Amino acid sequence: MRAAETRRPDALFDDPFAETLVAATGAPAWQRIGRGEFAPDAGSAYARLGDLIVARTVYFDEYFQDALAEGVRQFVIVAAGLDARAYRLEWPSDATVFEIDLPKVLAFKAAALAGRVPAVDRREVVADLRQDWPKALLDKGFDTSRPTAWLAEGLLRYLPGDAQDQLFDEIAALSAPGSRVALNMSGKRTSAELHADDTRSRFMASQGISINVDTLWYPFEGRTHPADWFRDHGWTVHPGDLNALLAARGRRADELGTTEMTPHIILTAIRPGGDS
Repeated sequence: MRAAETRRPDALFDDPFAETLVAATGAPAWQRIGRGEFAPDAGSAYARLGDLIVARTVYFDEYFQDALAEGVRQFVIVAAGLDARAYRLEWPSDATVFEIDLPKVLAFKAAALAGRVPAVDRREVVADLRQDWPKALLDKGFDTSRPTAWLAEGLLRYLPGDAQDQLFDEIAALSAPGSRVALNMSGKRTSAELHADDTRSRFMASQGISINVDTLWYPFEGRTHPADWFRDHGWTVHPGDLNALLAARGRRADELGTTEMTPHIILTAIRPGGDS
C-alpha cells in the first residue's frame, strides 16, 4: 500500500523501498499487489485498507520531522519490521535510529535492501520484546540521558494488555525528559468487533492469499487505553485524527467512516522537561 501511494501523482509521501521489500518476498501474489495489480472487484477493499496505511504513514513521518525540529536526535522504532524511514527520510548528520526486531525480520530487510545506504546512523537491535530488549538496545549505544522519539507503529494489536503495559513501563524507564512516543492501534473493543469487518480477509482471499492475520490480534477490551496510561504517568498526550489528516490533504475522508480508522487510536505522548 505504501508502494501504491508512492506511484500516485499526488502521493502524500515517497517510499521507493516499499515495492522492493514486497518483491523480495518471492511470492507472486504479494508481488502483484506490490505492483498494484489485482482483480478490479478487489479495488474497493484495497482502497479502504490503503486509507489507513497512508494516513498513519503520513502521521508518523510528520512525528519524526517534528521531533527533529524540536532537537531530538535519538530514535527507536520498536518492532521495526519493514519500516524504511532510516533510508527515505531526511536526517541530520548527528541523528541515530535504532531498529528493534527479531533476527529473521532484520535479516530479510538487510538482504532485500542490500546495497542501499541508510540516510542516517542506523543500528539494528536484534531482540525479542518478550525478553530483555532494553539491554540489547543499551548494548548498541542507546543513551538514556538524551531525549528519544519512540515509534510503535502497527504493534499494539499484537500484544495482550499486560504485555502492552510492560512495554510502556520499559519505554518510560529508558526515556529522558523531553522524550516522546507515537503509537496506534485499533479501538475496536471486543474480539467480535475486531473481526466483524472482513474487508482485509476478503481482499487477501481474492488475491489467493490464505494467511489469516486476524488470529494474531488482541482486542482493545480489557486493556489500559494508551492515552490513559501515559497521562497517568505524567506524559502529555496529543491524540491524532486520521480522517482529518487525510481531509486536510484533499483525500475523500467523507467516505472513510466504515474503514479501520473508525474507531482507531493514534497519538503522541511527550514526557515534560528537557530542552526539546
